[in-house]
Amino acid sequence: MHVKNIMSKKVVVIDKDQNIHDALKSMKKHKVSRLPVVNTNHKHQKELVGIITEKDIAAHLGSSKYGNLPPSHFHISTVMTSSPVTVGSDKNLGAAAQMMLENRIGGLPVVNNGELVGMITKSDFMDTCQGRPFNEIKVEKYMNKEIITVSPQDRLVHARRVIIDDDLGRVIVTEDEDIQGILTAKDIAMAMISFRKVVPDKYKASRIRNLLVEDVMTQNVKTINKDATIDEAASFMLKNGLSGLLVMGEGMEGIITKTNILQLMAELEKD
Repeated sequence: MHVKNIMSKKVVVIDKDQNIHDALKSMKKHKVSRLPVVNTNHKHQKELVGIITEKDIAAHLGSSKYGNLPPSHFHISTVMTSSPVTVGSDKNLGAAAQMMLENRIGGLPVVNNGELVGMITKSDFMDTCQGRPFNEIKVEKYMNKEIITVSPQDRLVHARRVIIDDDLGRVIVTEDEDIQGILTAKDIAMAMISFRKVVPDKYKASRIRNLLVEDVMTQNVKTINKDATIDEAASFMLKNGLSGLLVMGEGMEGIITKTNILQLMAELEKD
């Protein structure tokens, strides 16, 4: 199979001169976690100049460097990753999956002859996880066994730092080994932008530092059993709009993410 067989042809983009509040609203509306960034040239053509993700927004909004700035002052061009990695529509799926894994990214703009023609993400790969061998491979074989946790009383800026430094999409919130919730990069981004909208500028930096994980985390943690199959995990993630699931056995066994399933896809779809 090739990229063109599963890519999304209707690409939601954002202009580099819009702000991050616009980006988050668009992500929420279209249920995506990244947006290609474009610039309209003198010929009124849209040129791909970058990509922006929820994690990019969380990283910048929680930074002390930008502590007092309101969301409207964060232009996309300030936050985006310039010169994004792209892929052609005729690329083999295994090769595309490997590109995403090597560059530690969750999506690739699809570009043919300089024109943006689509977008391929981990979710698009999840749609193909049906039948053999996906209904035979157990979740426990590909899950991450290391579970990174934070406390409900930890400061949000600490949890944000853990997510950024360890390149994570989420952390599990526990207290005395009991599961209290889950915190994602998206949760942090949405909380930061909402907080900045209502708190006066002179208090932003200090009050952001005092936000706690329990103020923002999602309490209802979705889980899956370690004996479940990859196709069940992929289907559950897509149905619930999740990028990772806590894996349970006798206790917390690990986390299965779209990245883990992408690793499997890369192995199965090699040239």
